[in-house]
Amino acid sequence: MQLTWFGLFTVLLVPLSAAAQTVAERLTVVELFTSQGCSSCPPADALLGELAKRPDVLALSENVDYWDYLGWHDPFASHENTRRQRAYSRHFGLSYVYTPQIVVQGAMHTTGTDREQVQRLIARAHSLPMISIGIHRDETGRLVAKLSDVSLPEVVDVWLVRFDPSHATAVADGENSGRQIINYNVVRTFTRLASWDGSAMTVPLPEPQQASDDTDEAILVQQPSAGRILGAIRMQVPVH
Repeated sequence: MQLTWFGLFTVLLVPLSAAAQTVAERLTVVELFTSQGCSSCPPADALLGELAKRPDVLALSENVDYWDYLGWHDPFASHENTRRQRAYSRHFGLSYVYTPQIVVQGAMHTTGTDREQVQRLIARAHSLPMISIGIHRDETGRLVAKLSDVSLPEVVDVWLVRFDPSHATAVADGENSGRQIINYNVVRTFTRLASWDGSAMTVPLPEPQQASDDTDEAILVQQPSAGRILGAIRMQVPVH
C-alpha cells in the first residue's frame, strides 16, 4: 500500500574512518514499517519474525498510523514511527511512504515482502563500516554506553529504542478483519540520548524498565534525520 506525499531529497552516504571499521560485533538493523490495517503486511511481519531470530540482526517492527482511517486502529501504531519513515523517504528521494517497507541499516530499502532482496541488503550492510558500542557500569555503578574516539563526517545521534518481543492481535475490522496478526520486536519508543561528534564519550543510560520483563532495549548510533545507522547493540545489562 502506498501513500503519496511531496518533497524530494537525496541521501549522501559518507564512509567512516578506518578506525571505525574494526568492531567486535556486527549487528545489522532491519526496520519494518508495517500496519495491521494493511492487507499486504502480514507476510512481511512473518519475515521480520524470522529475521528477529538471527543473532547478527536487530529486527524492529515500526507500526505506522496512516492506514488507521481504513477501519482498524493499529494498537501499536504511532505518529513517531510515521515521521521516522517519512524522514527515510526523504533520504531515499521518494515522494511517498508505503507499507510494508523494510529499511536496512538506514541506508537501503525494499518492499518488505521481497525476501531475496532483503537478504541481499543485509549481506550488503555487512560490508559497511560500523562502530562499536560498549555497555558497562562506571565506578559509581551508573549504567553507561561507551563510545571510543573515531573520525566522523558529522555530529550523529545516540538513540535508545524500547521494543516488545511479540504481540498477537485479533483484528476485528479493516482489510485484515478476522485475521490474527503477529508483530515481532514491536517498537514502543525511540529516545534520543545524546549527540556525538566522534570524541571518546560515555553516555548515561536509564536503568532497564522493571514494569515488564517483556520489554527489550537497544542502542543505535545514527546519522541525523534518519540517516545511516553507524552502530547498534542490544542492551545486556552488566552486573559490574
